[in-house]
Amino acid sequence: MSLLLVGLSLGACDRQSAPARQDDASKSAPSNAVTPDEVPSTPETAGAKSASFVIDRSKAGSPLPDFVFADAKSKDVTLSRFAGRPILVNLWATWCAPCVAEMPQLDAIAGAYAKDKLAVLTISQDSLGADKVVPFFQKKGFQHIQPWLDPENQFGFHYATGMLPTSVLYTADGKEIARVVGALDWEGDDAKALIEEAVNGG
Repeated sequence: MSLLLVGLSLGACDRQSAPARQDDASKSAPSNAVTPDEVPSTPETAGAKSASFVIDRSKAGSPLPDFVFADAKSKDVTLSRFAGRPILVNLWATWCAPCVAEMPQLDAIAGAYAKDKLAVLTISQDSLGADKVVPFFQKKGFQHIQPWLDPENQFGFHYATGMLPTSVLYTADGKEIARVVGALDWEGDDAKALIEEAVNGG
């Protein structure tokens, strides 16, 4: 585990480091300060290409969890709604720089595949839920991904990687293929191979 933490030090966020009160941080910041959803451009945050990740297949074959999560209007949703197609679950947060760096690539992936070919679910782990996540999406102008919410952090507890972003791919019949812990270059060969594996049935 210690090696994993060291290897991901530049490519993931420790869930323990989440801001305790995102609202207080935003309200107290001066107008020109960088808030958690406005990540400064650095070699580590300018793009997912510079980040570190681990592909974990130890849970391959595990069934798709059917937790209740929510859409932007706080309406309940379960993963069974997306049954019959491969699924990419991405756990992220607005305060996590590597997570934010991945989002444009995930948006592009969602747009590249027909809705019946791959469902890309970006499920926020932000403590303030829609109040934080919906404005973030509006500001970024994503076209193909939606602001899904996990108010009880059920997905985070279930996957138990302790890191964000965490992405998990499932086949169309709901079997886990692999988990990606840390920020992945979703335009790179590793990501393309994982997605094709999901789309082609594992």
